[in-house]
Amino acid sequence: MGPQDGELYEPAQACGDRFLIDSREQGGRFALVEHRLPPKVLAAPVHKHTREDEFSFILEGSVGARFGDEEVVAGPGSLVFKPRDEWHTFWNAGDTPARLLEIISPGGLEELFRRLDRLTEELPPEAMRQKAELYGCSLDMEATMALVTKHGLIF
Repeated sequence: MGPQDGELYEPAQACGDRFLIDSREQGGRFALVEHRLPPKVLAAPVHKHTREDEFSFILEGSVGARFGDEEVVAGPGSLVFKPRDEWHTFWNAGDTPARLLEIISPGGLEELFRRLDRLTEELPPEAMRQKAELYGCSLDMEATMALVTKHGLIF
């Protein structure tokens, strides 16, 4: 694959996704997605999933991540592990674009990203929660809004 290959969704002020390896083509074992984050953008609500582990390799920029009540900031070359059954989220913690590769194992959760990327209008929180539940995900919108306020994020 070249740097422009893959299925790309890149909205102006939201997390963009480039789907590189689809789990449906890998027997469900894993998926690989590149996340592209404009400055100060929150990638996803605070959430936890019950089926997958996620590994985020930071390619460029500064990425903040929250695990429970703990927060870290990771730079290029860092690997951030987001295990199943743990509340987490991540965001661009800097003033320049950030990019990261996300390995999802086993795969399947990338379908939720793809469905959300294809939306043409913003979902109300309850509708977003219902979509996430179809993929074994729970959302914490209260914690999400507190994080948005604390860091001045766009969500």
